[in-house]
Amino acid sequence: MVQRETRHRVGILGAGNIFGRYVEGMRTLPCLDVVRVADVDPGRAKQAAQEYGIPAWGDGDDLLADDGVDIVVNITPPRFHATTVIAALDAGKHVYVEKPLAATVEEARKVLDAAERGTALLGSAPDTFLGSAVQTARHAIDQELIGEVIGATAFVRSSRAETWHPDPRAFYGPGGGPVLDMGPYYLAALINCLGPVAQISAATRVGAPTRRVTSPERVVEEVAVEVPTHASATLTFASGAIGTALMSFDIWDTELPRIEIYGTEGTLALPNPNFFDGDVRLKRHQDEEWQVLAPVIKPFGAVGTPEQHRRGLGVQDLAGAIGGKPLRVGAGFAFHTLDVLESVEASQRENRFIAIGSSCERPAPRTAS
Repeated sequence: MVQRETRHRVGILGAGNIFGRYVEGMRTLPCLDVVRVADVDPGRAKQAAQEYGIPAWGDGDDLLADDGVDIVVNITPPRFHATTVIAALDAGKHVYVEKPLAATVEEARKVLDAAERGTALLGSAPDTFLGSAVQTARHAIDQELIGEVIGATAFVRSSRAETWHPDPRAFYGPGGGPVLDMGPYYLAALINCLGPVAQISAATRVGAPTRRVTSPERVVEEVAVEVPTHASATLTFASGAIGTALMSFDIWDTELPRIEIYGTEGTLALPNPNFFDGDVRLKRHQDEEWQVLAPVIKPFGAVGTPEQHRRGLGVQDLAGAIGGKPLRVGAGFAFHTLDVLESVEASQRENRFIAIGSSCERPAPRTAS
């Protein structure tokens, strides 16, 4: 007899721009049932609930008081992550929070303390490394298809948020910028494939100090830049591999790849790690052409369609961990990612290599089952 998967009742905190992506993604996962939406503006929460057929809505206090909600998915802006995550953990809720874990490492330590003093589990984005693309690359590395890994490159280019987001201020404020907004996707992919980072050296700067907002539904006309928008970093992994990362909101057009990983016997080319799926290509030294590797797990969505914007695999991973399975999107992994990325600016400020004080295990690979 096949045992039925436990269903978890999910409340989403925050009804902003990516709310629909989470709802649509989680509705494809049998273990998750979205039952409530909360927002600092209850009217917006009500509108979101009605649009997506969610039975309950209200503010954050209503969400934490709802005994029928066992997982809180926190998609508030980064500057609110620490306080809202701690409140949810203290209320006994399991929490999955958008990246970064908190706006700063100092705040993230308080989040970890809250998780350790309770029994609820804490998971954090990015979760796109759970998708078929990075899992396929990880499998190829573990099978030594490119030999010993020597190095990697990662190139983060502008998402042009000011052209499509109605209020892109969070992208240019604390917890934002290319390093903390897009950098986590790329770094999580690299850590999943190569393991933790031991030290980093970096240089940063601000490009244009203000950004004109052209989104058709914009609520602001201009955004003041509060964080560096262009950064270049050298990462030394504990394994000995050396990575080069260029993270910029000032690069709109480029022919650079997203991620490449170089070994003694070949190269892997990975697609945009902001998405779960896409072609992973391999070229061994003796090969004349690149070959596309078959995905080792089923893709989450059809490449090149709106399905690729959906989110939810990390919440599914957290739900599985509640039942005793490995937690791949754990707080320790997210903290290490944040620690490395925050050290980018520290290296610029102090003009030196920064030894990374934290570490983490490579997450367990996902399997076809």
